Amino acid sequence: MAEHFNVVEQFGIDVFNEETMKQRLPKNVFKALKKTIAEGKELDSSIADVVASAMKDWAIEKGATHYTHWFQPMTGITAEKHDSFISPMGDGTVIMEFSGKELIKGEPDASSFPSGGIRATFEARGYTAWDPTSYAFVKGGSLYIPTAFYSYSGEALDKKTPLLRSMDVVSDAALRILKLFGNTTAKRVVATVGAEQEYFLVNKATYDKRKDLIFTGRTLFGAPAPKGQELDDHYFGTIKDRVASYMKDLDEHMWKLGITSKTKHNEVAPAQHENAPIFAPANLATDQNQLTMELMKKIALEHGLVCLLHEKPFAGINGSGKHDNWSLSTDDGQNLLDPGKSPMENAQFLTFLVAIIKAVDEYSDLLRLSVASAGNDHRLGANEAPPAIISIFLGEELENVIEALEEGKEYTSGREMFNVGVSSLPNFPKDTTDRNRTSPFAFTGNKFEFRSAGSSLNIAGPNTVLNTIVANSLSEFADVLEKADDFNAALHDLLVKNIKQHKRVIFNGNGYGAEWLVEAEKRGLPNLKTTVDAIPALTAEKNVKVFTKFGVYSEVELHARQEINYENYSKIINIEALTTSDMAKTEILPAVMKFSKDVCDMAASKKALGIEPVVETELANKTNTLTISLNEKIDALNAAIVKAQGVSDYAEQAKAYCDDVFVAMQSLRAVADELETIVGEEYWPFPTYDELLFNV
Repeated sequence: MAEHFNVVEQFGIDVFNEETMKQRLPKNVFKALKKTIAEGKELDSSIADVVASAMKDWAIEKGATHYTHWFQPMTGITAEKHDSFISPMGDGTVIMEFSGKELIKGEPDASSFPSGGIRATFEARGYTAWDPTSYAFVKGGSLYIPTAFYSYSGEALDKKTPLLRSMDVVSDAALRILKLFGNTTAKRVVATVGAEQEYFLVNKATYDKRKDLIFTGRTLFGAPAPKGQELDDHYFGTIKDRVASYMKDLDEHMWKLGITSKTKHNEVAPAQHENAPIFAPANLATDQNQLTMELMKKIALEHGLVCLLHEKPFAGINGSGKHDNWSLSTDDGQNLLDPGKSPMENAQFLTFLVAIIKAVDEYSDLLRLSVASAGNDHRLGANEAPPAIISIFLGEELENVIEALEEGKEYTSGREMFNVGVSSLPNFPKDTTDRNRTSPFAFTGNKFEFRSAGSSLNIAGPNTVLNTIVANSLSEFADVLEKADDFNAALHDLLVKNIKQHKRVIFNGNGYGAEWLVEAEKRGLPNLKTTVDAIPALTAEKNVKVFTKFGVYSEVELHARQEINYENYSKIINIEALTTSDMAKTEILPAVMKFSKDVCDMAASKKALGIEPVVETELANKTNTLTISLNEKIDALNAAIVKAQGVSDYAEQAKAYCDDVFVAMQSLRAVADELETIVGEEYWPFPTYDELLFNV
């Protein structure tokens, strides 16, 4: 009988969390560290030594022999370099040491990480700096210390540093607004995030037979299976025993690491599933989501499975997203996106709501960019995920409130007429919205759900953008309201003005419909269909201005990230294209030719017996025509690859991969997938969608 897992006792046992700190640190040190965490202050070096010693002793008790500064470079995944605690004594023995200096700062080689020209290969120095607001943990015999990563000259080389900066600026801006509404108790506003994680599970034995899955994480070929997701029978369906065992194992590992895994279920597509945590501060949620993805892949292998986190591993069925649920909460317990129960709270809520509407409208290009990737291009606008056009869903009641406020009309639900005076705004309930699965940015009661993020994405990017652009709106609101003689009148005028200017971004209808594309164009909303279309937004003048205004990114950091994004896109498509060519040339083409030969041999045998080989002749002719086409498509793809590889400008090269190479890949795939429906199953060189999706 399996040993019982006590969640309460086991939760967070591998984390140096607040409870553990309280037990192991002197009271004055614990108090100082808590202040550092709460206020973002620098930790005194003498305090750091005490914390490091306690952390080391705790980790060793947990079986750790090493420590690592765990960081998030621009690769999109995490990085780690492990150093042991041992220190030689000179007499052939060692002791285990770990200083405050080693805790606070590390020095990994920065030369081989993407830097967009900030670092040259011969300029290897980079630094990691401890993020004390994200708890250290023990895993695999090492103490993991979450850190930021930056260059010798101070530029951010990671995704976490800008996120931490953005959290500070949105806190400062929100506090200015709260002060105007009479809140004197809040000292910090925290951007909170809950990241729903979708993923696929396939048999490892089947996965190992497909080069495309191994090299790219998605199937580059594959005719649809006879059954897909059309019956909607997989969504929330009974979880298979093997998958349930994996999910249980995953939960237990996550809980031990303090990750609040809350929800698990089957998703819409066959072999697709979802895991969702409870909200956490944005930087902690980012760390935990990166750790979740790592655990998903590692634990799947222990169950003879492979976890696919690509946004579109299979054509013709839903891909995987990562819904980024974002809100703002005060350190005195108030969710700023909860409408509240009183007119005062409603007025404050509407102020934050309109600020967010303004932010999303003004910087929709940045939000689109924040979720852009070669993988996510397959999802956005593909009748399964929100379109590439960024819009906001508010729901009917909130839209009515906004409309009544703008026009000074009576509230449409029959309540009294209002202007935004703190005593005259009517109360309205928390659940003011239905759900809209087609909206990129939907209000869902007390948070916004940014649904456009892809499943493999590091959520630091979109949350950095959200925090920064909302901070900008709130700061501009505060600039006006702080100077006002009549606060209520100024607030009313400010909200009405911004609703009029930015209501174009509000859309409650079907984002999948073709009519929305026409309507969005009329409204002047950008439709950045591909990653290559979206990347220039990073260095657009208005976007550089907002990032540099708050110090979230420097101009140098923005240009570096733009170069990295272009290069990353080109590299991904290049790998996919080379794999496509290789599989078509060395696997599909020989298999088709063998099948064709056998068909022709059968035809010849029949003819020798005086039987007219009608079916065989027709099949042979069709196969021959497609085989010739396949060979031509392989040549065309190879030519497009060579041409794109020869382009020196990184932006132009990415465009060549998008417009020419990717298109050639799709053209080749269409022929190969048609051949798959003709060629006998025993000839086909790798597992089909039938085997991949329905054999777990």
